[in-house]
Amino acid sequence: MIAQLSVYPIGDGSSLGRFVRKGVSVIQQSGYKYEVGGMSTAVEVPDLDALFDLVKKVHAAHVSEGAQRVIIDLKVDDRRDKEASIQSKKISAAQG
Repeated sequence: MIAQLSVYPIGDGSSLGRFVRKGVSVIQQSGYKYEVGGMSTAVEVPDLDALFDLVKKVHAAHVSEGAQRVIIDLKVDDRRDKEASIQSKKISAAQG
């Protein structure tokens, strides 16, 4: 399962770098494959339970960093007919 996660902390100025670093650190510590993009982070997880657990941890990291409000944009690609990965999606898009 592949997910795309964007987290927007609100209420603590306009610089978000420290929040992004906290969130990416949580994802990195999870051991899941991930890729940080300019506006979101893609992550490969085994199932929805693992994904939601990870999202909860990222949310908690933003709150602990001082966010007064957290908006989460989450997209999930639950491909059942074949194995999919971040890399396979990139290759497929390039072959277009």
